Amino acid sequence: MMESSGRRFPLGEGQSWAIGRGDGCAVMLDSRSVSRLHALIQRRDAGDLALVDLGSRNGSFVNGTRVSFPVTLNDQDKLLFGDRQLIFRNPTRSASVLRASTVDLRNEPTTAIHTNSLTTILVVDIRDFTPLARTLPESLLSQTIGTWFLRVGQIVQRRGSWAQKYIGDAVMAVWVHDRPEQVGADVLRVLRAVSEINAATAEISQALALPAPLRIGAGVNTGPAILGGTDYTALGDTVNAAFRLESATKGIGLGVAVGERTHNELAVPARHSFVRREVELKGYDGASIAWAISFEALQEMLHSEPRP
Repeated sequence: MMESSGRRFPLGEGQSWAIGRGDGCAVMLDSRSVSRLHALIQRRDAGDLALVDLGSRNGSFVNGTRVSFPVTLNDQDKLLFGDRQLIFRNPTRSASVLRASTVDLRNEPTTAIHTNSLTTILVVDIRDFTPLARTLPESLLSQTIGTWFLRVGQIVQRRGSWAQKYIGDAVMAVWVHDRPEQVGADVLRVLRAVSEINAATAEISQALALPAPLRIGAGVNTGPAILGGTDYTALGDTVNAAFRLESATKGIGLGVAVGERTHNELAVPARHSFVRREVELKGYDGASIAWAISFEALQEMLHSEPRP
């Protein structure tokens, strides 16, 4: 990448590169308009590079469009972080995209924009990350959050997530249920993703020798949501409740909390692994019902379920 001033930031070997004004960022931008840990560039399985905003105060932009989910970068893309503009250069990748673009796509099916779709929303958050971050060098902090985002993104994509959104130290992933008879199986895929994310989080803790182990909480909720647009935004009460359920796991004392419809979509044997809890969800009147489970019990339950 090249800054407008002519300064270059080579992206060599590796899977992720942090962008920010903090020490240890691969792309360190000396401006108060840039957050200490502003954004992240990830190398994905296909070999392309994607930009992820890490909940920065002033946002990240690609060619004038604000980034709210991972955006694939192309040669000559204009990137804006706060008041700092950079040009992304990857001419080799650009040539391969140009060759692919010669395929005639005019007769391909039109891409659907989903509205009021039946969805399952997963929200995963790193527990107590703020106090942990205060004790970490910037380079280790960037490596930790970058590796975690990368692993979470890989897991939810492999499990069929339609879109992901990265918010601070949390990830929201969306599954769209196009076939009502498959919702139960889809929910199981979501729960397998939760279990795999928990295992990956433990692996990252051990591999990076952090002063305290990373822990996560997860909220899962099923219901209608408004989806679509160029930023793949998910909106509605189903999404809000998923965030509230994730937050409720702190008071419940178990790692995972799911909504009633999510619980009801599971086969009877799987339902018995969850415990019923009445919780106060912020912004909701009265007590709400959540079904909670520990990560250990979730893994045991999934082990007894047939693989999809």
